[in-house]
Amino acid sequence: MILFLEMGVAQNTTSTIPVNVGVVLDLAYLDANIALSCINMALSDFYASHGDYKTRLVLNTRDSKKDVIGAAAAALDLIKNVEVQAILGPTTSMQANFVIDLGEKAHVPIISFSATSPSLTSIGSSYFLRATQNDSAQVNAITLALAVEKAGTTNFGFQKANVSSNTSTDLATLGVSLNGPNILRALSTTSFKGLTGDYLFVDGQFQSPAFQIVNVNGNGGRRIGFWTPPEGLVKTLNPRINKRMNSTSTSRLSTVIFPGDTTVVPKGWEIPTNEKKLKIGVPVKSGFSEFVAVTKDPGSNTATFTGFCIDVFDAVVKALPYALPYEYIPFAKPDGEPAGTYNDLAYQVYLKNYDAVVGDITIVYNRSLYIDYTLPFTESGVSMIVPIADNNSKNAWVFMQPLTWDLWVSSFLFFVFIAFVVWVLEHRINEDFRGSASDQAGTSFWFSFSTMVFAQRERVVSNLSRAVIIIWCFVVLILTQSYTASLASLLTVEQLQPTVTDVRELIKKGEYVGYQKGSFILGILLDLGFDKSKLVVYSSPEECHHLFSKGSGNGGIAAAFDELAYIKLILSRYCSKYTMIDPKFKTGGFGFVFPKGSPLVPDISRAILNVTEGDEMKQIEGAWFGKKSTCPESSSSISSNSLSLKSFWGLFLIAGLAALLALIIFVVMFVYRERNVLRSSDSTASIWSRIENFFRIFIQRDSTSSTFRQ
Repeated sequence: MILFLEMGVAQNTTSTIPVNVGVVLDLAYLDANIALSCINMALSDFYASHGDYKTRLVLNTRDSKKDVIGAAAAALDLIKNVEVQAILGPTTSMQANFVIDLGEKAHVPIISFSATSPSLTSIGSSYFLRATQNDSAQVNAITLALAVEKAGTTNFGFQKANVSSNTSTDLATLGVSLNGPNILRALSTTSFKGLTGDYLFVDGQFQSPAFQIVNVNGNGGRRIGFWTPPEGLVKTLNPRINKRMNSTSTSRLSTVIFPGDTTVVPKGWEIPTNEKKLKIGVPVKSGFSEFVAVTKDPGSNTATFTGFCIDVFDAVVKALPYALPYEYIPFAKPDGEPAGTYNDLAYQVYLKNYDAVVGDITIVYNRSLYIDYTLPFTESGVSMIVPIADNNSKNAWVFMQPLTWDLWVSSFLFFVFIAFVVWVLEHRINEDFRGSASDQAGTSFWFSFSTMVFAQRERVVSNLSRAVIIIWCFVVLILTQSYTASLASLLTVEQLQPTVTDVRELIKKGEYVGYQKGSFILGILLDLGFDKSKLVVYSSPEECHHLFSKGSGNGGIAAAFDELAYIKLILSRYCSKYTMIDPKFKTGGFGFVFPKGSPLVPDISRAILNVTEGDEMKQIEGAWFGKKSTCPESSSSISSNSLSLKSFWGLFLIAGLAALLALIIFVVMFVYRERNVLRSSDSTASIWSRIENFFRIFIQRDSTSSTFRQ
């Protein structure tokens, strides 16, 4: 066949005009060789069906060898030596960037089917055409063949550049194609119809055809819209109609009919259709009906399913992007009693008796070995609740609690220090601070401590004393006001504290503790070291409250262990009687149960995230548990309202520095005034005798003071 084609071409060369066309590709790649084969086959088929054409494209192939410079050199060789009228290629955008300049200079169109960089469009070369959206090399070859025939059969030569003999560069001697502009115009106006629509260039860019979207079903097919590059999905190719429809409709396509003559989007063969619903198992229990409850109508023998978990699952299914028909089935005996434990119910999914389980099912490891869980839709964890009591109601020493011991001691020491400072500053010049040693000490302490109630009667004379007292009174004011506020809070507000704060204390004392009937928490309590005989079950919040009311010594319990969801429900009802304390044991929370490997699990999990992160989850919680509890945050640590030294050390520092500065100033002034005493003329006097004489003067009255000269 190849030999026959060659002979045919040789016979036609006498009556046809050959037109040289360059092909620059990276022939080391398989894709490039496939593209070259497609070009050759396309030309052979085209000329076989268009034998009347007077022109014949002659391909001159060059290998760019995966190099930018190689591509430019190949293009330069084709233009200068072969005098090609157009070039197909090159392969990459980087190579095309160099070749485009050569084509622009020589007026040779460059047609690329694989250069995709947006920067090539911004170069602004009129001789560059790109057909990357179609990505078919044979289309470019056919378009070029049509354009060459349309351009005419003459002037396929090059006009040589008029340069001096001294010019030696290839670019300077590059000629200009005489028919290049005609071929470029022909390429811009040439179009033909292919298998997927019309092929044409607009502004050097290939325009992808519009694709018709067909809805195929058993009865044939029907058109539901089109896809075009500028507008995407549209119902019609009329722009005016599309604009009007986009402003009034959310769908850009006609209705799609799926197998089964339904418009509901299917998930796949593994997901049941309307004829087969998912069988959802629901646990039957007597207590905690806020989470899940099954009510059976004796007359119609139909069951009604309600509760927080049921509403969450309904909301999650509605959030799925496809229809999921299902029906609830109670896991119960004919008499309405539970048919087994939660482990038994989960195992029914493994046995394929149920397609899923919905309820307050906790995500635990042992069940995950044979079933799959979705993401949790409740807070996870197990904690302990205990009664609370007011420990301060009968405390005779409650007045000591507003201040911590370090603040009590610091305050007392500062009162003594201020008394000493005032005595030092006043006793030589103030008659109120004179007298015997005991009188002076009593007056000084009385004056200092009376500042607590601002009842000091003694008058201070020294300006240094006045400065110290002003600062100290400010400190005392803040301290007394804080003490009064804290004491008032202790006396008027109940100081509720947990009766038990440590699990080990419960075990050591042999206290009775409670857990919910049928819960996996029994295993946790046994692992902690509780005696099984000390464990009491309850089935509802009311029963748990009743056991707490009886007390551990009277057949009740001292603490209860449960999951956070149940604990929050109990606390919302009995917020003023119990509190939740640490430790908290990690669990997975509540999740929905599906068979191992079910394709629904990831979709249901994503829908759970969608519901829990929105307002719908808050509405469901509010409907079943009421408004968010206003109970204070629970903690195992007893919070103290006592004021500590950390809150007042800044004030004490200021008062202490002021008093110390006043002392230093007084001592310096006193020593300066009495410096002659230290310089006694009696050279035989010892230092100690001089110091004694100095202190004797310090204790005496200052007769030179204005207070004694009146």
